Amino acid sequence: MSFVVPDLAYGYADLSPVISEDIMRLHHSKHHQAYVDKLNTAVAGLDLGDDIEQILCNLDSLPESVQTVVRNNGGGHLNHSQFWQIMCPGGSSPAGAVVDALSNRYGSLDRFIEEFNTAALGVFGSGWAWLMPDLSIETTPNQDNPIMFGGDKPIMGCDVWEHAYYLDYKNDRSSYMQAWWSIVDWSEVENRYGSAIIS
Repeated sequence: MSFVVPDLAYGYADLSPVISEDIMRLHHSKHHQAYVDKLNTAVAGLDLGDDIEQILCNLDSLPESVQTVVRNNGGGHLNHSQFWQIMCPGGSSPAGAVVDALSNRYGSLDRFIEEFNTAALGVFGSGWAWLMPDLSIETTPNQDNPIMFGGDKPIMGCDVWEHAYYLDYKNDRSSYMQAWWSIVDWSEVENRYGSAIIS
């Protein structure tokens, strides 16, 4: 079973002007595709199945020669697959249990966004900022995901690698983060939050 880059539910230009068509095309068809290609090469001949989450939760069980490649590229595949799904053209209105819970925990949704942005801006170099099922905020370097370290699966994550924003925002990660919230699909975040609570 080979891993594949998932199709987008929207066109490459549909998140513009927050994320341009050029960035989306490169990010999805080149960067994500490269992670998948390298992942498939690394696991060829190994009977690992097609559950990338399970593979990443059990990196230590893999042959040592492929652990780093799978960590980097499998992480890239998992992280980006979620990233595409939690965005939509024009975003969606913040509503639901997750928004209520965030407002209760942080004092307001705006305050949560401020703290999330602060965490994202604090990532040195490349990495991700995550909203966890317990509504805490975490960050990871490179393509790491909290599940690699025994943590829960995040319900939302923002890519702060430069390739996610540099063509549009140059080195201004702050402007990218501020704009990004206008394309967040809160209904998808709500679905993930609900599933996490049930499980």
